[in-house]
Amino acid sequence: MLNSETNPLDAPDADPFEIARTAAAEIAALTGVAQHDVALTLGSGWGKAADLIGETTHTIPAQEITGFSAPALEGHVGTLRSVLLPSGKRALVIGARTHYYEGHGVRRVVHSVRTAAAAGVKTMVLTNGAGGIKESWKPGTPVLISDHINLTSDSPLEGATFVDLTDLYSSRLRDLARTIEPTLDDGVYCQFRGPQYETPAEVQMAKSFGGHIVGMSTALEAIAARQAGMEILGMSLITNLAAGIQKTPLSHTEVIEAGRNAETVISALLARIVAAL
Repeated sequence: MLNSETNPLDAPDADPFEIARTAAAEIAALTGVAQHDVALTLGSGWGKAADLIGETTHTIPAQEITGFSAPALEGHVGTLRSVLLPSGKRALVIGARTHYYEGHGVRRVVHSVRTAAAAGVKTMVLTNGAGGIKESWKPGTPVLISDHINLTSDSPLEGATFVDLTDLYSSRLRDLARTIEPTLDDGVYCQFRGPQYETPAEVQMAKSFGGHIVGMSTALEAIAARQAGMEILGMSLITNLAAGIQKTPLSHTEVIEAGRNAETVISALLARIVAAL
């Protein structure tokens, strides 16, 4: 879904890292916060965590910051929030995710992550709403991401840039999350291109590859976060069983409803995990 919106990241000769530094400087100027310590991208169902992790001192419409766009998807609020955590650390809460299927290119998809890195963030928390392949995962189940399979046929890395993705989703942070909630399961996340939902055959393919979760975000962002040297915690909210495992048709309305039903519980869980970071 292409649009005519002008964005400096779209220029072929643009330096996405310089644009991220510009965006980070604008956030610092508007908030008066020179450096943030942790960043959270809040996907479908996770939004209330922003209200629970600490005191929001500044809220910025994302499109006012260089390189950002208004969100195209219901469930994303379209803001950047600077939150003072009880520990005294600062969190940058990203409620303006750009999805790969919007057709803007990978640079825009990962711009929020690169901006967070330029703002000083060392820990990146990536969340999403997704489909579950394990039948034991009912809608509303939070799951830790242990690894991913990138099925977009794309990458945020440009040129001869080689980045090690071993332990991409930090085992240390997963262990920490389980000290807060020992029952948390984990699984391998498969990012498809979207925006169509996966077919039952594609879900079975992902399962045969070792996948447990299917969705349309997160993997490209995680690669960019690793390139920037950040430690990554990934979490999925299982909003539905994946196609063919769930016997009824899939719909975005179902995803939104499942997110709303689970939001209070999973947001409180995420807030407790952030407090322990």
